[in-house]
Amino acid sequence: MGTESSLPTDRRSVLAALGSGAAALSGGCLQRARSMTGWRSIQPIEFRIKTLPADADPYALTLARRIASWFQAAGIGTNVLPMSEQELMRQSLLRTEFDMFVMRLPEKFREPDALTTLLHSRFADAPGWQNPFGYTNLNVDAALESQRQTDGDHRQEALLRAQRTVARTQPFTLLTVPDDIRAARTDAGPNWQDVDLRSPLGYLRVAAEYGSGSDERTLRVVGTDRRATTNLNPLSVEFRRSDVLTGLLYDSLARPIEGELTPWLAESVELLDRDTPTARVTLREDLTWHDDEELTADDVAFTYDLLADTTLGGDDDEDAEIPSPAFRGRSSLVDEISVVDDRRLDVTFVESAPAVASRGLTVPILPEHVWSERTDTAAIGGIPVGTVTEALVTNNIPPVGSGPFEFARNTPREHLRLERVDHFSTREGTDLPDWVADPNVDALSVQVVGSDVSAVDTVADGDADLTGTTVGASTVPRIGRAEGAELLVRRSDRPYVLGYNTRRTHLDNPRFRNTLARLIDGESLAAEVLDGYARPAVGPLQGTQWYPEDLEWDEGNPVVPFLGRNGELNADAARETFREAGYQYDDDTLVGGNP
Repeated sequence: MGTESSLPTDRRSVLAALGSGAAALSGGCLQRARSMTGWRSIQPIEFRIKTLPADADPYALTLARRIASWFQAAGIGTNVLPMSEQELMRQSLLRTEFDMFVMRLPEKFREPDALTTLLHSRFADAPGWQNPFGYTNLNVDAALESQRQTDGDHRQEALLRAQRTVARTQPFTLLTVPDDIRAARTDAGPNWQDVDLRSPLGYLRVAAEYGSGSDERTLRVVGTDRRATTNLNPLSVEFRRSDVLTGLLYDSLARPIEGELTPWLAESVELLDRDTPTARVTLREDLTWHDDEELTADDVAFTYDLLADTTLGGDDDEDAEIPSPAFRGRSSLVDEISVVDDRRLDVTFVESAPAVASRGLTVPILPEHVWSERTDTAAIGGIPVGTVTEALVTNNIPPVGSGPFEFARNTPREHLRLERVDHFSTREGTDLPDWVADPNVDALSVQVVGSDVSAVDTVADGDADLTGTTVGASTVPRIGRAEGAELLVRRSDRPYVLGYNTRRTHLDNPRFRNTLARLIDGESLAAEVLDGYARPAVGPLQGTQWYPEDLEWDEGNPVVPFLGRNGELNADAARETFREAGYQYDDDTLVGGNP
């Protein structure tokens, strides 16, 4: 056998050897020979899935590990990296430093128009939950633009087209839709089963029905998310799992109440007869901020200017605008605001159907006298940290809002207390439901514990009224055995997804992503990882009137059916499917596609 230096290494020599049969090559050796000829790289395809640890989410880590095992069985090197929720959102949503992530989509993506910011290519380089996948598809872009500008059957058809294309091209794979599980104290008063605890208004309803049995009327909430005790900035994407607490601190012009968008800070909203869609908004009388400053139409106009560019034009370079990642989908529906007087303003919307445009009235209104001081580029030790402003990174403690609760005190990572204020919603003649106008609590306290089990035990021991964050299915027997505790199970609108960074090699190929999705068994995940407290689905609008019938789950995924049965992957079928997609194997390892 010759030495290594005697082997033919130039392209012509290798080709000659292959052609003459001088080298008997097969399998992995053939792949290496092809690499030497310059046909393509034999680099193995490897990915890292980033997700949350078990103490931050009851299912995410197990879901990621199950997916990794399926990918590994198909010859794809895959490892799982858990990290804190704040860091995961920072890396995935702000810096695009990921191959894949497992997280839950925010509830806002149940709104059809919210898919625009999630999937339209114009948001592919924007931070936050604005197309974090870097997904680009002109057909989807066109359909999403059409649904904004039309209504009725035309809008429905546009949304159906968009969802079908997304289901085929898989910028993300919907894994499962979990049930929200909570524990509540039975004798606390509310009919817990009728309350939507995913929204600020749900907590106002609890406040109206609460009965503590003591002189201190404090609704006591326990959970595992520490971030709300350290940051109350509604614009800080990496600190917000939901908008419940900030929604109690800040008001919007309108809010959805019992299925209808209802004037909130606004006393009335009147459509004007103009060439472009415009609404005359009249604010309620005698509105104030928590620091007793007057809330006026100028604050409203300021808010929309700030959301559009958190520098407020501090840099003359138009490309230097830094919009707020939070609420961008809604705020981008507003084109211009003209202040008429202290209580009246005209809101001009971009070209859009009325049902879509009205979403623009649901952003939190911020006090100009506080936030106008937060438009400079953020800095650490006097050194600017990039395209981010103080408005996006301030912890905003203490917050100054106008909502029905105000900040009282906090102990970082341990406790937060909000207290009820004299709010316009408690006045007579507001035309709001009685449960909004008649609170029965003076304060809301949030206690942080280290695990789901600790949260459930805190309720069972009578030291809390409710688990504010959802708990895992493994705690259900514990809740059932606890005297005085009630099990709350509600269908969630927040699915777990496997998000793909389509900016990365191989993940930029829709056929490759489609094949990856076929390695995942949604039914198995729902049954085994979530103990049946979940349901499989294809897209985030599942269960709504906007969802295509042909995407309904029927004994399997109708678009990307699992390449196996009952959670067991057929590795041979998976390998053959990747080969059909143009990929090859070096021994049992998946390597790059055809030249």
